[in-house]
Amino acid sequence: MTKQTQPIELHSFPTPNGQKITIMLEELGVPYTHHLVHIGKDEQFAPDFLKISPNNKIPAIVDPEGPGGEAISVFESGAILKYLGLKFGQFYPADPRAQVKVDEWLFWQVGGFGPMLGQANHFARFAKEKVPYAIKRYIDESQRLFGVLNRQLEGRDYIAGEVSIADFACIGWANYYETYEIKLEEFPHFAAWLKRMNERPGTKRGIEVIKV
Repeated sequence: MTKQTQPIELHSFPTPNGQKITIMLEELGVPYTHHLVHIGKDEQFAPDFLKISPNNKIPAIVDPEGPGGEAISVFESGAILKYLGLKFGQFYPADPRAQVKVDEWLFWQVGGFGPMLGQANHFARFAKEKVPYAIKRYIDESQRLFGVLNRQLEGRDYIAGEVSIADFACIGWANYYETYEIKLEEFPHFAAWLKRMNERPGTKRGIEVIKV
C-alpha cells in the first residue's frame, strides 16, 4: 500500500455524501485533516472552496502527495473514492472485470440512489410547499432503488462481492432507510448488509468522526 506522509486535506460536512470520504479515509487508515464546510451557512460558496470544488458542493480533497509528488485537488465524491482506491490499492480491485462491477454500482449510487433519495427527503421533509405528486414520485423511486440494492445483495456480503468503494458510497444514504418508508423485513439482504457495514470499525468511525 502507498504510504501517506502528509495528511490529506478533506473539505466536507457530515452529510451522506461527506460521509463517503470520511468512511474511506478511516477504512484506509491514512492521515487526514478535516476542514468543515458548513453548508447551512453557505460556506460552500466561499471563493477559496470554489478553487477546489468548482460546483460548490462538498466533499473535496487536496492531496499534497498527488501524482508525481505534486499536490492535486479532487472534487465529486465518486471521483474522490476512485482516486483514493487507485492510489492506495484498497477497496478498488486491480482486475479489470472486477473494476467494472464496482464502477457500475458506484455510478448507480452517484447517478440514482443518492440523487433520488435526496429529492425524496427534500420534498417529504423540507419543502415549504408539500407537493403530493413530487413526494409520491420520489418515495416510489427510492423504494424501487432499495429493491434493486436488495436484489443485488442476495448471496453477497457486499455490493460488488468484496467490500469496496461502492459500499462506502451507499451506506450513508442507506442508513436513513426509514425516511423512505423501507421496512427491513421486506428487504432482508439489504438489512443484513446494513448491519454488516455498520459493524465495521472504520465505517463506524467515518460516520461518527465529524460532528457539528
